[in-house]
Amino acid sequence: MENTIFVLAYFIYVIMKVKLTISLLPVMFIWTIAHAVIPQPRVQSLDAGGCFSPNDETRLVVVCNVPEDKLMLEEYVSQSALGITASESAADNAVILAVVDDVEGITSPEGYVLAVSPAGVNILALSPAGLFYGVQTLLQLYDGTSIPCGTITDEPRFAYRGIMLDVSRHFFDKEHIKKQIDILSRYKINRLHLHLTDAAGWRIDIDGYPRLTEFAAWRPEALWKDWSRNGHRYAEKGSEGAYGGYYTRDDIREIVEYAASRYITVIPEIEMPSHSEEVMAAYPDLGCSKGVSVHGDFCIGNESTFDFIEGVLSEVIEMFPSEYIHIGGDEAAKNHWKSCPLCQERMRNEKLQSVDELQSYMMRRVGDFVASSGRRVIGWDEILDGGAADDAVIMCWRGAERGLKAAAEGYDVIMTPGWYCYFDSYQDAPSTQPEAIGGYLPLSKVYSYNPVPADTPEDVASHIVGVQANLWAEYIPTKEHAEHMLYPRALALAEVAWSDPEVMDYGDFRMRALDAVEDLRTSGVSAFDLAHEQGNRPEAEYPISHLAVGKSVTYGEGGKYFAGYSAGGDEALVDGLRGGWNYSDLRWQGFIGGNGMDAVIDLGRRTKISYVGADFMQICGPEVFMPAGVEIAVSNDGRHFKTIAHIDHEIVKDDEVSFKTFSWSGKTRARYIRYRASIGEFGGFVFTDEIVVK
Repeated sequence: MENTIFVLAYFIYVIMKVKLTISLLPVMFIWTIAHAVIPQPRVQSLDAGGCFSPNDETRLVVVCNVPEDKLMLEEYVSQSALGITASESAADNAVILAVVDDVEGITSPEGYVLAVSPAGVNILALSPAGLFYGVQTLLQLYDGTSIPCGTITDEPRFAYRGIMLDVSRHFFDKEHIKKQIDILSRYKINRLHLHLTDAAGWRIDIDGYPRLTEFAAWRPEALWKDWSRNGHRYAEKGSEGAYGGYYTRDDIREIVEYAASRYITVIPEIEMPSHSEEVMAAYPDLGCSKGVSVHGDFCIGNESTFDFIEGVLSEVIEMFPSEYIHIGGDEAAKNHWKSCPLCQERMRNEKLQSVDELQSYMMRRVGDFVASSGRRVIGWDEILDGGAADDAVIMCWRGAERGLKAAAEGYDVIMTPGWYCYFDSYQDAPSTQPEAIGGYLPLSKVYSYNPVPADTPEDVASHIVGVQANLWAEYIPTKEHAEHMLYPRALALAEVAWSDPEVMDYGDFRMRALDAVEDLRTSGVSAFDLAHEQGNRPEAEYPISHLAVGKSVTYGEGGKYFAGYSAGGDEALVDGLRGGWNYSDLRWQGFIGGNGMDAVIDLGRRTKISYVGADFMQICGPEVFMPAGVEIAVSNDGRHFKTIAHIDHEIVKDDEVSFKTFSWSGKTRARYIRYRASIGEFGGFVFTDEIVVK
């Protein structure tokens, strides 16, 4: 029977292919017809006039040799908006899903061909996952009444298409996770990375170490920022006011199985060697200070550390069938290792030259243990410091350049650079949004990311296996807030991960995203209201013209910008370009330590001046503050300066993103203008975008 159905499905597919011709019609026409499909299919040819209209007699036929997948697909489609009943055969008026050995134009097991005629629907794929993704496209094309006729040939650009949820800083229960799985699978995301452990709370039940969930999973303060400010304290499970939670083994089993039914693999992350204060609080002997002070780094010289990690990972591997096990590796302070007798002894015995190599020793050893179970480790890009295991997968967050370099060295790489993929940043004007950690990452910037630039050599590009966005939850205490930050940015990431750059266009995507957001919000998802997006800081939209544009700028000793935030170099403060909502747009020049900011502009000749001003920002979370004071001075010879304004400012810490102009207005003549901005008592950075002279 299955062979007969397959022949029928394939015959219909071939006829439709001849009739409709699988070709990329003019882009605007295709996008007008398949307006709602996200991510954008690779090749599509749709008929504006014809359609298939399912009815009560329509049947679903799934041809698949794997009974579990056959049943999953039947249940999924039957319970979807199509609501059609599964059958073992149907001559017409049917939706036929068939796994076959070969499909023209498809090389990926996740690819599919979707063909729609007035008589029915056929989806062919090389695997059940391909059928599932074909169904997602079908459901997006279905308007509740009909499906447009035509053919779509589609497959993903990257095999790994991921979203990371941080459930340590704020705990989200299994029902919330399952809800996100439903949404993410709709847009062909196939990896869900759970950040299960961090200083703020341990979130997974480990039989061998019960204190992890009896104590390290709980804290006195519900909000992460309050917990962080009040000394990183923990609480006993069940104590008055204790905030936290964890996933039981049954919870994990349910999440993993539910995700698998949506063709999503759940990847667990167990942080090491740093971000582990909660472990040290529960098991003090695992730290270098043996509980005298709680810090975040494991003692690598202590053999008990490896007993603990291997014990935990053994249980994690038992619970999660994923190929990849994430072992963290980021932001280790390493300071205690330099004075710890056990760590120093380990370095001598292993002939390690630096604490970077000590971390590398740990990560390699843990990687070998994971590999002994037939799994493979992922680590943040710091695991490259000191050398990583040859088969490690590198998750690059500190910049795309690191990822390309790792790929050139032969490592498989998942791209997740913060400037494009960290969804804890504001997505619109900060004053209109719930609190965030800072930053400004609008939908358009996520969509603009290309994980493999066009000029990347093929031997490097082949090692870029995927892309992922991360939702860190320090400032995201509720499920509604989490969804607000995820959507629709996760949809942009989905299209970056699936679609070819040649078929992507932000203007069209935004139209489709508007429809998707309306659908999400109607169905109870707290997505950001894209239709009322305010956009970037108005000052950043257009260049500004003033007397100092293009003039020479020099910096006083100890008052030059920080190299990592140069905003383009010595002329950045007079380039006519204003900054947006955050310094991450590379238009804000940053100063730290020393004399703060000390810049001298040479106007070239003595000039009438009536105004000198500069804008500054404050975002206390990442330690960006207003200046404590500003001094503006003028000179005609560049040596002797006369102060024309001295502005003192009291810095007040708050949770806002704010901007302030420090300026002088009046009448004077000068060739040189000196602008100084001092660092206040809290230290950190001061940022400015332009010194405006009128």
